[in-house]
Amino acid sequence: MKQTIILGNIITVDEKKPFAKAALVKNGVFAYIGSAEEARKLADANAQVLDYGDNYIYPGFIESHCHGSFAGERAVGQANLAQASVTTNYPKYREAIKEFIAKNPQRDFYVAAGWVENDEYVTKDYLDEICADKPLIMQTGGGHSLLLNTKAMEWAGVDAEYAKKWGYDLVHVDKNGEPDGYVCEGPVFEIIPSLPTTVKDVKEYLLAWQDFAIKGGFTAVGDAGAEVIHRDAPQAYRELQEEGKLKLRTYAWMYVTDNIADPKAEIARIAAQRAELSGEYFQIIGAKAFLDGVTEAHTAWQNQDYLDSPGYHGSERFNDHDKMVQLIVEADKEGMSVHVHSEGGGATHYMLGCIEDAEKITGNMDQRNVLAHLHFVTDEDVKRMGATRSIPAVPPLWTVAAPGVYEQEIAYMGKELADQAYPIKSFYDAGANVVFHSDYPVSPMMDIKLSFYTAEKRNYPEETFGGITSPRNTKEAITREQSLRAMTINVARLFHQEHRMGSIEYGKIANMTVFDCDFLHDDIEKVGKANIVATIIDGEEVFKA
Repeated sequence: MKQTIILGNIITVDEKKPFAKAALVKNGVFAYIGSAEEARKLADANAQVLDYGDNYIYPGFIESHCHGSFAGERAVGQANLAQASVTTNYPKYREAIKEFIAKNPQRDFYVAAGWVENDEYVTKDYLDEICADKPLIMQTGGGHSLLLNTKAMEWAGVDAEYAKKWGYDLVHVDKNGEPDGYVCEGPVFEIIPSLPTTVKDVKEYLLAWQDFAIKGGFTAVGDAGAEVIHRDAPQAYRELQEEGKLKLRTYAWMYVTDNIADPKAEIARIAAQRAELSGEYFQIIGAKAFLDGVTEAHTAWQNQDYLDSPGYHGSERFNDHDKMVQLIVEADKEGMSVHVHSEGGGATHYMLGCIEDAEKITGNMDQRNVLAHLHFVTDEDVKRMGATRSIPAVPPLWTVAAPGVYEQEIAYMGKELADQAYPIKSFYDAGANVVFHSDYPVSPMMDIKLSFYTAEKRNYPEETFGGITSPRNTKEAITREQSLRAMTINVARLFHQEHRMGSIEYGKIANMTVFDCDFLHDDIEKVGKANIVATIIDGEEVFKA
C-alpha cells in the first residue's frame, strides 16, 4: 500500500475541520487529516513525505466550464492571436499568422484564434493577403465568429445560397449579395467541427491541455460540449484513459444542436456514449446546448432590444420551450443534467422557465442543471435560479470594465445595464450553488489567483494589462471563502462528486493544490501575485514549480 504524508498549512474546505498541518494519503485517498505528529504515527516507516513548509495546501481546484481539446489545439495547432495582442491589432495578427504558416508549411489548412473584434470591419481580403493558396480561418477569442479567406469559403461551401440559408445576420454579404468571409453563431458550429483533424491529433491536443491545466493548479474540469469542436474528442479521451495517460479528471457534457429534432433520442445517444466511453478520468454527465451567442457579437439573446438595432434582441438559438423541457426531463431519467450557454438575460429567463416546467414533471429539485456566463440577469431571475436549485456558472475574470468591451456594452445595452453586469453575490444570497468558470480558451485566461482577486475587487491588479481596466458592479463582490468554495466543493457538487472531491476529508480522492499564499487572509494585492508550488493528483505530485 503506497502511503504519503503531506505537510504544510492545509485549508480543507471541511466545515468540521477547516485547518490542519498534515494529511496521510493511502492508495490515492485521504486516510487522515490533522497533526503532523499523528500522521507520522499512522504512516508506515517507508511512507513518502511531501513537506511544503509554510506554503498553503488547498483541495485540488476544479474548473466548471472549459473546452479541453479546443484549448490544446490553440496551444499546439493554431496561430494564437491572444498572444499577439490583448486588444485588436490587425498588423500584429498578420505577423503571428505568417509566422505560424512559416513554421508549419506541411499543413493543408490554417487556423488562427484569439481575434478581438472592434469597429474596424475586415473581410476575406485581409486573410487573402496573408495566405491565398490554402484555406485560412481566423476565429474570435469568444469562438462565436469566424473570418474565412477565399480558399476556406470554397472549402466550406460558403456562397450566396449558404448565406441565404443561414440569413444575413449570420453570414455577412457584400453589396452584390456575395459572402464577404464573415460568419457567426450557427455557421461557426457547423464549419469548425468539419476541419480536418484525426483522433491522433485530438489526443495530442488533450495532452497539451492536460499539461496546461495541471500546471495552473487544476485537478478536475468540466468540458462543456466535449465534441463541439472536435467530433472525435470523446473517443480520444477514452483512448488516452485506456493508455493510462489521463491524470486530469474530466466531467463532460455532450453537444446538442439547436432545437434538436428528437430530444429523447438525443439523450439516448448521450447515455449510450456514457456507457461506452466513461471511466475514472473521463465521465459523461449530460447534454450541452447553446441558447444564444455573445453580446460583443450582437448575438446574445437579451430581454430588450439592442439600442443600435430597434426590433432586434439577439440570436435565439435553442428556443423551443417544449423541446428543452423534454431534453431536461429525459436527461433526468438518465441521472444526467443539462448545461446551457446563457449569455443574455432573455436566454436565462427562457431557460429558467423550462427548468421550472421540467421540475413539475420530474419532481427532482436536485438535477443540477447549469446556466453558464450570465452576463445580464434580472433580480427576478436571480431568485428563480436559487428556487430551482439551478447552478449559476459565473466568470469572475470577466467582471471588470475593460476598455473597448465596456463601451461596446454601453452602446448595445445602455450604461445602466452594463454597470449591472455579471452578478455573483446575488446568486449566493439567493441560495444558489455558485461555481466559477473561465470558459478557457474561448476566454484567454484560466487563473486561480486572479479569480480570487477579481471576485473581490471586480477589477484586475494594477500591473495586469497595464492597469487599463476599471472596477465594475462592486456590490456583487464576494468573500474569499465564497470564492474558494466556488472553485472546489461547489464544482464537485455540480458534478455530483462532492462525496469524492472538492475538500480535504477522510476517504476523498487526494487531490491538492499548493500555493505560496493564504488566499483567505493575505492582503488581496499579495493574492494577485501568488505563485503555484505544486499540484497533487491521487496523492502523487504531478507538477512542481
